[in-house]
Amino acid sequence: MRALDKKITRKIDFVLMPILIVLYVLNFLDRNNISTAKIGGMTKDLHMDTQQFGTAVAVLFAGYVSLQIPSNMLASRIKWPGTYICIMCAAWGVVSGATGAVGSYAGLCVTRVILGFTEAAFFPGALFLLATFYTKQQLAFRTGILYSGSQLGNAFGGLFAAAILTLDGAHGIAGWRWLFIVEGAMTVGCAAIFAFIIPNRPSNYRWLTPIEHARLAYRLEADKGTRDGSEEMSNWQALKLTVTDVRAWMVCAALTLNFVASAVTNFFPIVISTFGFDRTTGLAVTAPPYIFCIFCIVLNGWHSDKTQERAFHVIGPFCITIVANVIAVATTNTAARYVAMMLMPGSFYSATIVLLSWISTTVVGPSAKRAIALAMINAVANTSNIWTSYLYFGAPRYVVAFCVNIAASVLLIILVLFIRWYLVQQNKRLDRGEDLGIHGPTEVQRENGYRFKL
Repeated sequence: MRALDKKITRKIDFVLMPILIVLYVLNFLDRNNISTAKIGGMTKDLHMDTQQFGTAVAVLFAGYVSLQIPSNMLASRIKWPGTYICIMCAAWGVVSGATGAVGSYAGLCVTRVILGFTEAAFFPGALFLLATFYTKQQLAFRTGILYSGSQLGNAFGGLFAAAILTLDGAHGIAGWRWLFIVEGAMTVGCAAIFAFIIPNRPSNYRWLTPIEHARLAYRLEADKGTRDGSEEMSNWQALKLTVTDVRAWMVCAALTLNFVASAVTNFFPIVISTFGFDRTTGLAVTAPPYIFCIFCIVLNGWHSDKTQERAFHVIGPFCITIVANVIAVATTNTAARYVAMMLMPGSFYSATIVLLSWISTTVVGPSAKRAIALAMINAVANTSNIWTSYLYFGAPRYVVAFCVNIAASVLLIILVLFIRWYLVQQNKRLDRGEDLGIHGPTEVQRENGYRFKL
């Protein structure tokens, strides 16, 4: 059976993971190219000041967080959630491309809000797909691989943007406008192709044999203690079950603090531009921190799955995050600050992928509840990106922003220690044979010896 399980997992990995990674690369390119566009002259052409630019960054997340729960409610009910995600990817590609035509600050804000609406489907939907196809023992590593897509986008986005900005003036179009047009067109093309390939559900995954289908269904049902299907409960029942689950809110608070510290990535090219490099060099040196980050998140996710431990795989990286922010705020030395920027993404994103996988092993219940929990936690956590967009002032030291990052990191470590203690108490109750109620493991899970990952 172990050989069969490995064969099934490989078949899923080879199709699902590359598609999600590419889409996540495009997701980050289309979301964060606004910072590169600023360097390319967008704010000057649209007569924007620093506060208006912060608002343009922030309004995307207003749209982004508002539709995540409804989107995942829909994804959990339909037969083709993967195809639905690709359709929404194509939609955000169209909106991103249209951003290249805006002529005013107001127009930019409107397109950014709409971009947030269209992007809302992807990340919580991708997490739902992972939780649908993989067991809880496999999630942290796959989440790490998925998250590497965002880091690839960050790593090579600057280099790619530098090349596109050389089109400045071609056909009478500014280089920053070409940035939105080219990257938007790439997203539409890839999404159209992937819509016909992406796996949707284990039951209709075309590349499995009948025996492999049966084995995968059994393995997932035994792991989750519930059958995968929309007949389990209504969306309203699942929503009520999710919002009353204290464990969901604990992980949500931890992820929110994580996103506060990681908001610096929305301004990464801008912060590095204060180091004194020319535009092309400044965009090029944004790549190494994210390349290093990819190794960190995959290694941390793999080790977390191997040891089946979560809390200290969050705490350890965030100790490094604190050190990096202290360096950034304490000195204006270029070498020291670049070392700090090298450490930041690899540390806080290593923790992010473990927290995201912790959701699926801490919030238990039917698939509809898990889908809503993933969307709710990610949506609430991303609200931090709205207000943190106004912290990055006072170049080159950005004292307020980096001090807030340090405070959030310390609070996160304290909270994760508390969550671990709480889950230890929950596991002791399960060891005594107690029923944890509607928010605890199902009867099938208890029979299979379910315990919360620490």
